[in-house]
Amino acid sequence: HRKRPSQALREMRFLADENFPGSAVVALADQEHDVVWVRKINPGMVDADVLAWAVRESRILLTFDKDFGELARRASLPASCGVVLFRIPMPPVNVGAVLAARIAERDDWSGHFSVIEPSRIRMRPLPHP
Repeated sequence: HRKRPSQALREMRFLADENFPGSAVVALADQEHDVVWVRKINPGMVDADVLAWAVRESRILLTFDKDFGELARRASLPASCGVVLFRIPMPPVNVGAVLAARIAERDDWSGHFSVIEPSRIRMRPLPHP
């Protein structure tokens, strides 16, 4: 896996789940990523439809919802998609900047089910069709 050099920006396409903080959506957009927020476009969507949206638009899903692990495994997502599950406590201040910084640590989220924890990032390749 490759980490992104701090001076190089590579735009990534994200779909932020409904439970993802709005300040993090703004922070990612400010870093010139293409990010769409479920809460703003279609709140209340079921998880399977959210994942289908990510597939349809070749986006990496950002979520705090553990249910997406099994859904992603069964779905055989295309290599252009991925899921990033956050398993970190929400910081009291600057939550958007903190989450965006964790995402910026890598640029190889596509094709993986990734779990961001306080002290590490675990990545598993997703089965592809």
